[in-house]
Amino acid sequence: MEKEAIAKVFMEPESPFTTRSIGFPSLAEGELLVKINFSTICTSDLHTFYGRRQSCSHSVLGHEIIGVIEKMSTEDMCDYYGNQLNIGDRITWTIYAHDPNSINAKKGYPQKSKALYKYGHEQMNDAYQLNGGFASHCHLRKNTTLFKLPENLSNLEAAPLNCTHATIAGALRLAGELKNKNILVNGVGMLGLSACAMAKEGGAKNVWSQDIDPKKASYSLKFGAKKAFIYGEDKIRSSSDPDGGIDIIIETSGNPEAIEHCLKLLAIGGTLVLVGSVFPQRDLSINGEYLVRNLLSIKGLHNYIPEDLATAINFIKKAHLKYPFENLVGKTFNLQDLDEAFATAQNGGYYRIGILP
Repeated sequence: MEKEAIAKVFMEPESPFTTRSIGFPSLAEGELLVKINFSTICTSDLHTFYGRRQSCSHSVLGHEIIGVIEKMSTEDMCDYYGNQLNIGDRITWTIYAHDPNSINAKKGYPQKSKALYKYGHEQMNDAYQLNGGFASHCHLRKNTTLFKLPENLSNLEAAPLNCTHATIAGALRLAGELKNKNILVNGVGMLGLSACAMAKEGGAKNVWSQDIDPKKASYSLKFGAKKAFIYGEDKIRSSSDPDGGIDIIIETSGNPEAIEHCLKLLAIGGTLVLVGSVFPQRDLSINGEYLVRNLLSIKGLHNYIPEDLATAINFIKKAHLKYPFENLVGKTFNLQDLDEAFATAQNGGYYRIGILP
């Protein structure tokens, strides 16, 4: 049996990853060690590596991860549903470990609990070094919510679950009732494609998409969008449209100009959910009277709650043959070629790049 792991360590923006051998950790109560099967490069990993947002150096990036349990601190560990977990089980998990007794967790926001520990974002230290996906193993802390993965999902389908799809499940939860609603997804990268499919399966009357890239807009038609619009070129239906206007907008681009544009597309009583604004940007220009007179709501979601990951897993389990989620991982690299993988991801052309340890 292996006694040490291999990790690719992020040192500083645009600096080559450093390969490091790390001895297996001693597990504290409630912890486990996972042998990573597959991980994917998320856009936020690119933001960190290329210096578009500040993050810890000397860390292991990567949070879209799946793996099999290799070691557990106790034999009576359970998943989200209370089912017994065993060595060899293939699992995913929330991208964070949280304190369930913190004030925010008790309010229903565990992702904002005090002393939150986020995989793929933390500084390495003596006790916790294997804290991200770009390694052979990951050390999971107590109060990380665990899920046993359905056997019918491939690694390529399953890896983005605990970021992309769980985030969109959370966004649609905040949006409220979907049935018979007209929904626009603004920005159809990985998040947006997931939103189109999830909204369609959630009973939306119409799902429309919008993107600045015609190819991305067109590809959303394969994921449940009824019609795709090109941002800045096409005129989207107004609130006086016979279909009743746009009730819900899921905004994934994070672009302030796009957000301001989307707000004006909402019908009376509409809701705008922001999930893409996770990097430094200018303030929004919003008119309070316009919000009040049109009964509009703006909601923001950063990360998600464990229930959202459960929703995402159930959705992909049922819909993975209906929509080509597996094809979104356009190319796969070995862990030793992580620098090349990041360069390929940065150049675009693929929704996700996969990493095999």
